[in-house]
Amino acid sequence: MPKTRILIADDHAIVRDGVRALLALADDMEVVGEAPDGYKAIELATSLQPDLILMDIAMPGLGGLEATIEIRKRVPAAKIIVLSQYGDPEYVRRFLKAGVSGYVLKNAAGADLLSAIRAVVRGGLVLDPEIAREAVQEAGAPAMADAPDAYDGLTDREKQVLKLVAEGRSNKEVAELLGISVKTAMSHREHVMLKLHLHNRTELIRFALRNGVIRADA
Repeated sequence: MPKTRILIADDHAIVRDGVRALLALADDMEVVGEAPDGYKAIELATSLQPDLILMDIAMPGLGGLEATIEIRKRVPAAKIIVLSQYGDPEYVRRFLKAGVSGYVLKNAAGADLLSAIRAVVRGGLVLDPEIAREAVQEAGAPAMADAPDAYDGLTDREKQVLKLVAEGRSNKEVAELLGISVKTAMSHREHVMLKLHLHNRTELIRFALRNGVIRADA
């Protein structure tokens, strides 16, 4: 039986080393690549076509969510499991909407991660027990009045720009990181501000923090 080919995306080398060592214990898995940020994750996912990607959330430049959205378009057959220290319901909701197959907390990894990978390869959806409990509680709560999700109204590129600007990147830095012109970067930023009804960077940062786009402690 062919081994499950896995790409690890995490900005901490020590985490990648630990996950690689854990996966080396499994006869049915092999690590085919490692990415320290979202851009490299997209690049390697496209070139290596792995069966499964272990995706961190908070990475420099392009984060896990933005990378996931792009990878789902480029390599739709690849399964993605979020492996993160953050279990915020908003993060979970956004990643599940982006099409991931699992969400596992780093502090509960180990043997559980191997089981999660095998379950996802078989076609299952795996959620950390704590996350699943919160999801059930949220599902049982009274439904709030329908309201359009402003974040979901942004294009994928605008979501990338939102994150980078909220992190303090200049228009020039946004342009360089996304491979676009400064004028285009400024245009995307203006569209983000208009769509979200924001008037300055401070309001943009507050929106990003409230909606789980960035974290104050990331």
